[in-house]
Amino acid sequence: MEQVNLYVEKAGELLITYGLKLLGAVVALLIGLWIIKILVRSVRKGLDKGKMDESLKPFLTSMITIMLKTLLFISVLGMMGIQMTSFIAVIGAAGLAVGMALSGTLQNFAGGVMILLFKPFKVGDFISSQGYSGSVKAIQIFNTILNTDDKQTIIIPNGGLATGSMVNFSTEPQRRVDWSFSIGYGDDVDKARSAMMNLIYEDSRILKDPEPFIAVSELGDSSVKLTVRVWVNSSDYWGVFFDMNEKVYKTFSQRKP
Repeated sequence: MEQVNLYVEKAGELLITYGLKLLGAVVALLIGLWIIKILVRSVRKGLDKGKMDESLKPFLTSMITIMLKTLLFISVLGMMGIQMTSFIAVIGAAGLAVGMALSGTLQNFAGGVMILLFKPFKVGDFISSQGYSGSVKAIQIFNTILNTDDKQTIIIPNGGLATGSMVNFSTEPQRRVDWSFSIGYGDDVDKARSAMMNLIYEDSRILKDPEPFIAVSELGDSSVKLTVRVWVNSSDYWGVFFDMNEKVYKTFSQRKP
């Protein structure tokens, strides 16, 4: 009976000692997470007020959040009596194993750093890469998020973006619009060219310098192909492209006997 009482007494002492440590660690964790949330919110507001590149804001806030939470968890484990020297050694060994297993993820992280460092594109640019096209919504630590014209969200890993081919349509203020129209053998090429040139000059979105270009590009089996090239501001590209297709169709269909 005395032995049982001794065990109960020891258990009570352990419960009080480690229970208080555990309770203190939980309280510290909750308070720490609350403080981190406030700090990150303040940092985000500071970045919004400053002249920081939009591409860097989500990346920096994510990095700061991860670093603060990592420090908080290490501190909480220390409060619980865990020997941090041994713990850090274990974390280092585990980190090496995880790093080897998640080499693709680390490549995406490195790709995100390279993108933010060399800035091949920024938030708001329209790009095409990895078989997808869209406007850059956000550049995150591991991924870049695109919004397509039909309101789809595309998430592309940064590793492929940083090392693969990518087209940035927003780099230059102007773009060239190309069309290929066909007329029949025996049709008057000069009249077709004149009609298309009139349509071009009627559209104020089409730039006069560089001059519009119209020429016979191919003599096909059943038709003669005309290549038309004009220059527009980048924001007017698709509007001009689709409108001209419709105008040419209506104009030439009205001229048929």
